[in-house]
Amino acid sequence: MKTTKYFSAAWCGPCKVFKPVMKEIANEGHVIEFIDIDKTPELAQKYGVRSVPTTIIEQNGIEVDRIVGTTSKEQVLKRING
Repeated sequence: MKTTKYFSAAWCGPCKVFKPVMKEIANEGHVIEFIDIDKTPELAQKYGVRSVPTTIIEQNGIEVDRIVGTTSKEQVLKRING
């Protein structure tokens, strides 16, 4: 099973635009973990997140894809389902 970690920050402009897309994907039944890098910097460090937004797709706990920045809902779904 794939899970997705979405790293963002409250002060990040692109995150404010992209977060509703990720929420929509979550509402469609995909497992999305929303992570604020300012509240959990150790998690961001563990995953090597250097800029936000960063979306990490994992399968069985292993990273299989990473999206840095924003993209379309269709692209995110394609990569989650791929």
